[in-house]
Amino acid sequence: MRYSPQLLDEIRARLPVSQVVGRKVQLKRKGREYAGLSPFKVEKTPSFFVNDQKGFYHCFASGEHGDIFKFVMATEGLSFPEAVERLAQEAGVTLPKPDARDEAREDQRERLLALMEAAAKFFEASLAGTGGADARRYIEKRGLKRETLAAFRIGYAPNSRSALKEHLAKAGFTLEEMTLSGMLIAGDDIPVAYDRFRHRVMFPIADLRGRIVAFGGRALDPDQNAKYLNSPETPLFHKGHLLFNAHRARPAAHDKERVIAVEGYMDVISLAEAGFTETVAPLGTALTEDQLKLLWRMTAEPVLCFDGDSAGKRAAFRAVDTALPHLKPGSSLMFAFLPDGLDPDDLVRQQGPAALDACLSRARPLVDVLFEREWGHGDWSTPERRAGLEKALRDLISRIEDESVRAHYRRAIGEKLAAAWGWQGGSPQTAGGQGSQAGRAGGYRSGSSWSRPAGFAGGRSGGGAPAPGRRGPAGRAFPPSLGSATERVNASSSLRKSSLVAGESGLPPYREALLLKVLLNHPWLIEEQAEAIAELPFTSTALSRLRDEILSAQAIDNSLDTETLRTHLNKSSIGKVLTLVERAVSHKCDRFAEPDAGRTEVEDGWRHALAMHDRHVGLQRSLEAAEQAWHEDRSEASFARICDLKRQLELVSGADIYDEAAGSGYTS
Repeated sequence: MRYSPQLLDEIRARLPVSQVVGRKVQLKRKGREYAGLSPFKVEKTPSFFVNDQKGFYHCFASGEHGDIFKFVMATEGLSFPEAVERLAQEAGVTLPKPDARDEAREDQRERLLALMEAAAKFFEASLAGTGGADARRYIEKRGLKRETLAAFRIGYAPNSRSALKEHLAKAGFTLEEMTLSGMLIAGDDIPVAYDRFRHRVMFPIADLRGRIVAFGGRALDPDQNAKYLNSPETPLFHKGHLLFNAHRARPAAHDKERVIAVEGYMDVISLAEAGFTETVAPLGTALTEDQLKLLWRMTAEPVLCFDGDSAGKRAAFRAVDTALPHLKPGSSLMFAFLPDGLDPDDLVRQQGPAALDACLSRARPLVDVLFEREWGHGDWSTPERRAGLEKALRDLISRIEDESVRAHYRRAIGEKLAAAWGWQGGSPQTAGGQGSQAGRAGGYRSGSSWSRPAGFAGGRSGGGAPAPGRRGPAGRAFPPSLGSATERVNASSSLRKSSLVAGESGLPPYREALLLKVLLNHPWLIEEQAEAIAELPFTSTALSRLRDEILSAQAIDNSLDTETLRTHLNKSSIGKVLTLVERAVSHKCDRFAEPDAGRTEVEDGWRHALAMHDRHVGLQRSLEAAEQAWHEDRSEASFARICDLKRQLELVSGADIYDEAAGSGYTS
């Protein structure tokens, strides 16, 4: 309903901004204002100010500005009507009553809400009763704690066609109300209405205020038609508008600045029990636009967590299509894929919360998943097929309504296409020199920070300037020294042709292999450096997969020794890459990677190698930005910047470049 400006002003007058904000932010008076640390950004020096006289807050760190209603909406994820209702109650302001028709509808809603609450209590009592033995065995098998059952109000629907109907009738509810609520199945062709849910474990579904509006039931009889059965659409329940556990997850999501969306009720419950209280799930449907908007009210980049199998990939791809038109600056989706064959419940119970944390830390942005989907659809070996792929991607990007986001997607996809053609089809200059949209948008990209699409491995980590023979500003040719920034080490012809490096344009960069060799020979370092390891940007997809397998092994067993770790890795599909890393020769300055190195030597060497790697990646990314600037303005300053960055890259990369005379970085 609409609220008059006079009503809103009365609420504002009764509630100082400092009182409302003070529940979330520790404020200190500074003259006529209050100051505190921003609730919207991590900071050490206060840049968040509240002025009661003017009735607003302002955050200089994030640019957020508003009154008490906007603050409650921004920090608690409430809608405007919810914020008004919350603050009016706190201020002691009575909200206007609806008109007669609205009042009748509201009375009906209140009756139905009371009916659903009575049904929930009935199911809870049935679970504890003599008839709930099968349900209790199922729950015990899933390992749920008593506190979890109480928090989620899990119950049991008896194996009877009339048990709930009789209970609700005794409580004073009519047959019409029971049917309207969805708890009974009735119709002209049904002589006697009967209970919808029978012999099922029951999961109450609440609205954003925590009121029960529907149920989901899990079958206990394997012969029942539907394993999971949800309430139908009712005056209280529209399944595409709500998320399971949203009312509990919303405050946790704002505190953690993260919300996790999974596929099922048990996934939500298990993750919440494991400490991931910010977890929600759609209600038996693919993610809808309304559910997506609800997620964005909780956090800017929700993480959609899917099983790693083909069904999980299909669900992720559907979510991409749903989200594309609605993307806004700062609002998108991240995608986390679990190991194949495991759902979130399985992963947490088998490997612990750290394993899920590791998967979430590797979540991929929407643009990567979109590109992977389209790239994986076919063979792009001919110009006509490539043109078809470009057109399909352009059509998808055109669905993005926000102009600035659409422009950035065009650029990002252009860069990915240029890189893909370069890796698959030949030299970098071929990728960008034919006047294609891919070449114009991205050009000669290298060491890219985006994820490489599945379907082609590895890639170049070479320099980003146009290849020798291309023209720089004022018609000057780029010097030959602006070739690759990280040269590949030499290898025997047999190794270059082997399946170890199939799809790669040479061997992985030596320093990347060296970092992983340290972990293989000194596994105690993995637990201590897990966060840094998970965030390592690798140019080699093969080494990136090996890193992920190492972290997975550590999540299963945090007391790994070298032999156990190698055994685990050899059993996985990454075994051949492991062989490649083991062949990396540790040069005199890199002896810390060898098994006999002491702990202090290993720690010092690891820190140095990590710093050098970060420096190298940072320079490569700066080079990409400089190249983009040159493509746009063709200025002398941009060209000078490229040359300077190339020189710095050559200095940093010196330790990675070994010629035949000095000895290869790998054994053959």
